[in-house]
Amino acid sequence: MTITTEQIPGYRVGTWTIDPTHSEVGFSVRHLAISKVKGKFESFDATFVTAENPLESSVVASVDVASVNTNEKNRDAHLRTGDFFAAEEHPKLTFSSTGVRAEGGDFFVDGELTMRGVTKPVTFTLEFGGFGEDPYGNYKAGFTATTVVKREDFGLSWNAPLEKGGLLLGSDVTINIDVQAALQV
Repeated sequence: MTITTEQIPGYRVGTWTIDPTHSEVGFSVRHLAISKVKGKFESFDATFVTAENPLESSVVASVDVASVNTNEKNRDAHLRTGDFFAAEEHPKLTFSSTGVRAEGGDFFVDGELTMRGVTKPVTFTLEFGGFGEDPYGNYKAGFTATTVVKREDFGLSWNAPLEKGGLLLGSDVTINIDVQAALQV
C-alpha cells in the first residue's frame, strides 16, 4: 500500500521532538486477577522523522525507568529493583522503529523494544490525532500508540501466588503512549 503526504491532512516532512508537558508514557497490568494497576514514567524522550513517503518515517525513544510512578511509593521502589526493571543496571527502556505500515485504515509502527537488556520486536498500533499550529506558532503533531507485551519476555517475572489461587500480577502489560510533538525548524 502506498500512502502519500496529500492523504494525511497537515502532514509535514521533518524532524519532530516530543513535548513532555503534553505527552505521557503509561502502562497497565492486571492486579489480583480482578483489576488493573496503572502507572507512567515521568522522564522520557523521543525523536520522530517524518519522510516524504510517510511509510518510511521513523522514531527513536527512551524512558528513564527510575522515573516510574504508580502513585504508591513503596510499589514504585519495588518496581525499580531487580524483581522488575533493575533500574540501576538497566536505566533506560528504549524503542527504535524498523518500519511503518498501513493496513486498511490502520497504521502500525514496528520496532525493537529493549527492557532490562532484552530486545524484542513489538508493534504499536498508531492513532493519529492530527497536525496543527499552537498559539505560539509551533507546528505540532498528535498521536496515540499502543501495544501489549508479555513482561516475562523481558525478564520481569516476579510474581506472588494468591491465597485463593492465581497470581498477583498478570503477564500482559499494555503500553499506552500519548504524544504531542513539535516540528523542529
